[in-house]
Amino acid sequence: MTYAISQNCCNDATCVSVCPVNCIHPAPGERDFGSTETLYIDPAACIDCGACADACPVDAVFPVESLTGPQRTYARMNADYYADAPTPQPAADSPNFHSWSEPAFTRTLPADFAAPRVAIVGTGPAGMYAAEDLLLHTAAEVTLLDRLPVAGGLVRYGVAPDHPATKKIGETFARFHQHPRVRMLLGVEIGEHLTAQELAAHHDAVVYAVGAPGDRRLEIPGEEAVGSISATSFVAWYNAHPDIPADTIDLSAPRVVVVGTGNVALDVARILLTDPEELAGTDIADHALEALRASAVREVVLLGRRGPEDAACTRPELLALTHLPGVHLVVDDHDARIGPALDAADPEDKAVLLRGIDREQVDYTEPPRDDRRRLVFRFHSAPVEVHPSAPAGEHSDGEGRAAPGVAGVRVTGSAGQVDIGAGMLLRAIGYRGAPVPGLPFDESAGTVPHEKGRVAGRPGTYVVGWIKRGPSGGIGANRACAAETVTTLLDDAASGALAQPAHSAKAFRRLVRRRNRHVVDARGMAAIDRAEQARGSRNGRPRSKLATVPELVAASKTRLPLPR
Repeated sequence: MTYAISQNCCNDATCVSVCPVNCIHPAPGERDFGSTETLYIDPAACIDCGACADACPVDAVFPVESLTGPQRTYARMNADYYADAPTPQPAADSPNFHSWSEPAFTRTLPADFAAPRVAIVGTGPAGMYAAEDLLLHTAAEVTLLDRLPVAGGLVRYGVAPDHPATKKIGETFARFHQHPRVRMLLGVEIGEHLTAQELAAHHDAVVYAVGAPGDRRLEIPGEEAVGSISATSFVAWYNAHPDIPADTIDLSAPRVVVVGTGNVALDVARILLTDPEELAGTDIADHALEALRASAVREVVLLGRRGPEDAACTRPELLALTHLPGVHLVVDDHDARIGPALDAADPEDKAVLLRGIDREQVDYTEPPRDDRRRLVFRFHSAPVEVHPSAPAGEHSDGEGRAAPGVAGVRVTGSAGQVDIGAGMLLRAIGYRGAPVPGLPFDESAGTVPHEKGRVAGRPGTYVVGWIKRGPSGGIGANRACAAETVTTLLDDAASGALAQPAHSAKAFRRLVRRRNRHVVDARGMAAIDRAEQARGSRNGRPRSKLATVPELVAASKTRLPLPR
């Protein structure tokens, strides 16, 4: 029996470090690491020990014999990776600790190394990987801050509710919330409650892990219409993010157009078309579940600027979409390049997964049928204009002013432009970082300028995650990113390059509580977790998320002993 890695792979390479025979690749330090959709297990080298399955934080590793139906494809994907590849060699600085070899250490610290006091701004994967690294390998004292009164970041608010295995990595991070050298101060925003200078004055080092909260624009006429929104806002809506009101999304029209073919585009299309009762057992926002149950959406059109061979999604996510129960999949065969691209696709190409689905030239003048749910892939097509609905006074722009809604989208095609009637346009064309008050910012890249995580011109200040490298890579990519930043921080500390804090840790906590009397600490975070789980258990759900800041703060006030 051998093992295979499946759809949920987070790419953080925890499995690599426990494999006794080095059969999981690409590994950290290898050329392809971070550029593949998943990691892969070599079936010829696997010895069936199961260590990788035990260590996987997202339950993505399974015995091949247990995979059935469409899941069998993952066994083939793992084997195909090694079919024509040379025998992988361990990286020169391999992190693996094999029982028959000397362990390799990638860092050394002086014997008299003083424990630094480090603030980490952001409690998503990047920030928590950095915290984990510091806590497990040094005696650092870590303060975790987040602008929201609840921890989790992208794991809580960016992972689709029907991907519970991926969310499990949040349990790994949550264990560090109660670490004896960790203090949590949630609901604290840099630029509102504290300045970057004040934060730096109370710590040896500050690590910003604030992600990429913005989104890229289409820059087409009509884009500002109500109902033309970012897919990131839609994802935040169905994940109960406090920034997105419950009534933001209108699902009263039968057709939705999604611009993009990446994993986020697939996520929003899948949620729109999935039977709501399939989502009723997840942690989807209560208001989203209610809206989806009443939804009139019967068709989602995915627009891809390039061909199917260049779709931005990963094969595992596309494979899951092609087996969505009760949904009819169609490729709009409007362009002569599409059919040949599908027919000529190599077995390892993602386009091959669309080869077996129906192809037709879709007539968008016909309304979607009420008796079915349909997903249309329209490649070699891009939006050029959003048509406003009439009369314009039917909608509000959020500030009480009348604003037009969306009536349709004009898109390009091989035979000229085509109008697609739709009540909502979701743009899923990428995230973008936002400036952090007090830090330099590269407007063109949407990142903070840095060298190996060290912020340019700001000694003692560091970045990690998407604000460091741009919005690329999934959850697990942040592990290697955090390791680089933490290494730079420790090198600076060991060389004496960090200035000592001007104020004590106690003074910092007092300052924060003077600025915001509703700060949530680790005990408050545990209370929120208990409250959400209790709400969910009444309806057979893992949790029912609290969707507003006042609700979260109120739940945090319930005091019980910290979990052990």
